[in-house]
Amino acid sequence: MEDSRRIRILDVPVDMVNNQQAMEIFKELMKKPGCDLIVTPNSEIIMNATKDQELKMLIEEAGLIIPDGIGLVYASKIIGQPLNERVTGVDFLNSILKYLEENGKSIYLLGSKPANEESPSVADMAAENMLIKYPNLKIAGTHDGYFKKEEEGDLVKNINESGADFLCAALGAPKQEKFIYEHRNEFTNIRAGIGVGGSLDVWAGVVKRAPIFYQEHGLEWLYRFVQEPSRYKRMAQLPLFMVKVIAKGKK
Repeated sequence: MEDSRRIRILDVPVDMVNNQQAMEIFKELMKKPGCDLIVTPNSEIIMNATKDQELKMLIEEAGLIIPDGIGLVYASKIIGQPLNERVTGVDFLNSILKYLEENGKSIYLLGSKPANEESPSVADMAAENMLIKYPNLKIAGTHDGYFKKEEEGDLVKNINESGADFLCAALGAPKQEKFIYEHRNEFTNIRAGIGVGGSLDVWAGVVKRAPIFYQEHGLEWLYRFVQEPSRYKRMAQLPLFMVKVIAKGKK
């Protein structure tokens, strides 16, 4: 992506795109050889990237960086380079699935919890629900997110043998981004990969997405906090992020 369409928030790049513009870039990535990384940063990921040079470097090299968090939209206004809109990872993934179905491309779902005696893996449940909405979608394969470092070679081989065109990784940030980036040159058919955090849990029906009111007002973080109070340490990143953006903007 051209740097002219990228802004920097706390010196971390973010693309100035709405959902439609992001999809146009995505379509171009799917036509190119090699595997491009798609990153969906929120305030927490931006904050982590200011301390994790490996994470910042892979964001710099990403083919697409969509503004997922509402904090990024607020921050962009503070620095005088307002983003068009927030592009949530779960909504963007929905657009991707529609494109893949319409163009006969396949997806590999990687991440979240494995199967147990009571239910299939989250990735398998997500796949089932995706096929209900997109009956002609080609799901090349699935794998849970519970694997060891020494098993990654076999996992990459499995992804390659599946023939998948697109990789959806739900391993949590920054593990999911680092996995795609680290193995990008080993993938034989994957054209792009995206880290989607908890989106597979939403597709599987394991986690409820915030009601429309929360979505429209950028308050999904508040809904998740109410549902999972244990996330308070992660939620504390948002006000700290805004303080840093304001402080940097005044220099």
